[in-house]
Amino acid sequence: MKNKTKFITILSVIIFIITSIIVGRAVMSNIISKKIKEARSKPIGIVATKVSKANFFDKLETFGTAIANRSYSIRIKKNELIKLIDLNNYKNIKKGSTIAVLTSGKVVAPFDGKIGKREITPGILGGDQTIIATLDDIKILKVDIKVPENYIKILKRNLKVEATTSAFDEKFFGKIETISSRVDPTTRSILVQAKIDNKSQKLIPGMLININLIFNETQSLGVPEQALIIQSTDKFVYKIVDDKIIRTKVTIGKRNYGKIEILEGLNEGDVILAEGTNKVRTGTKIRINKFQ
Repeated sequence: MKNKTKFITILSVIIFIITSIIVGRAVMSNIISKKIKEARSKPIGIVATKVSKANFFDKLETFGTAIANRSYSIRIKKNELIKLIDLNNYKNIKKGSTIAVLTSGKVVAPFDGKIGKREITPGILGGDQTIIATLDDIKILKVDIKVPENYIKILKRNLKVEATTSAFDEKFFGKIETISSRVDPTTRSILVQAKIDNKSQKLIPGMLININLIFNETQSLGVPEQALIIQSTDKFVYKIVDDKIIRTKVTIGKRNYGKIEILEGLNEGDVILAEGTNKVRTGTKIRINKFQ
């Protein structure tokens, strides 16, 4: 009798535990389901942008060495020197300024530029008995570059140029000034000279300059790179209509400076998701927190 009572008690406890687990799971499932529904019904805050036109282009990357727009070198013998401008500060001087006073007369600057001293090895060109002064006009720099012959069709005077260097985290701009009339039969390239705007005078002669030749410029619809979704060979963006997400297939073109050219699928003025494409899906209700 005691064993039977003990058995019934244990069985009752087991049944109670199992029932509690089942009920607990059902309750938890209901709570989770309710929270998911609430989350889905609550608009998600997003960053949006309007589809607008942007500048797109092709570019050819090359490089060259910076050359002063104009240069003037003066060789001064010390035994003829009466007075000399300070050559150690590489400072700017004006056209007509006196560079040196010699026993034979004055040496004056033929143009505005930066004056400096070129070091030479003793014994060469008079060694320590000779001073070589240099005057460089560097507000514009020249860069000679070699362009493969298959790009001849895009070459023209005033073609846009972007210049960069490892010394500065910025772009300098210029244009093509001259194009050689012949192709080098050895390198199969054509010599081109670009002029770079260097009013800041940050760049100096002798620097290695990276050059981008800009061609085939167009104004087309563009979207941020982060807005694009790629699935296999298909491309999509999330368009926003009536505060809801609609996945929209697009055809893309060029990529320039964080923008992607849109050839088909969108119209100017369409509002799309600018970033965070992994947070939403088709039909998701959204709230636009800000526009890019």
